[in-house]
Amino acid sequence: MDEITQSFENRLLELFDPNDRDALIGQLEPVNLGYRQELYAAYRPIKWVYFLTSGVASLVNTMADGSTSEVGTIGNEGVVGLPILLGDRVAPTGACIQVPGSGLRMNALALQEELRRSNSMQSVMLRYAHAFFNQVAQTASCAHFHSIEQRCCRWFLMSLDRVQTEEFLLTQEFLGMMLGCRRSSVTEVAAALKDRRIIDYNRGHVTVLDRAELERCSCECYRLTKDEYDRLLGLPLGSNASQKARIA
Repeated sequence: MDEITQSFENRLLELFDPNDRDALIGQLEPVNLGYRQELYAAYRPIKWVYFLTSGVASLVNTMADGSTSEVGTIGNEGVVGLPILLGDRVAPTGACIQVPGSGLRMNALALQEELRRSNSMQSVMLRYAHAFFNQVAQTASCAHFHSIEQRCCRWFLMSLDRVQTEEFLLTQEFLGMMLGCRRSSVTEVAAALKDRRIIDYNRGHVTVLDRAELERCSCECYRLTKDEYDRLLGLPLGSNASQKARIA
């Protein structure tokens, strides 16, 4: 567990009071998270919560005809298993990995017990829940008002922040499913962004070539969502003193 005590590489865990972190260390298990791996299913008891350290998870809603759409994303700023933080164990949505990575998992019931014990941990978690619900609300508005290209660029930017590298794995089929649009529409957008040298796309791998232009092509939803996370959780990893000052 020495590696975990040195750096969690997860924004939430870094914000916890040292006593709270010490209480969790022995209960956190490092895991690799593969492409499309299911973390929990809709209407099924959530057994584990996942503090991602890299990669991106999707919160997915499935309709009666089997079609799916993404309603929120989670990276190293948060935790997969939000109902656990709110005292529940099931949800009408499921969660899966869309960009492979790694994380620290913990028994869901054990986390609920720790939350009952610690008011300071509850405070951090509730701030995160507020930030995540703001993201979900912004995503709903984005789907209604903005073009597929703007939404794709927003998704690329949010993924870029989570993986902390210019290249990540993503198939057009999966992105279309997450955005609730046809694969052909995603193909057209990806080709246009590639032609303009904003991204490179080859065999399911996205490489961001021009982040500034990608942000310019996105809608305001990316910046609004990011600013809300920074307001509620402080600055991203690497500025721990600033984070703790703002969360207090």
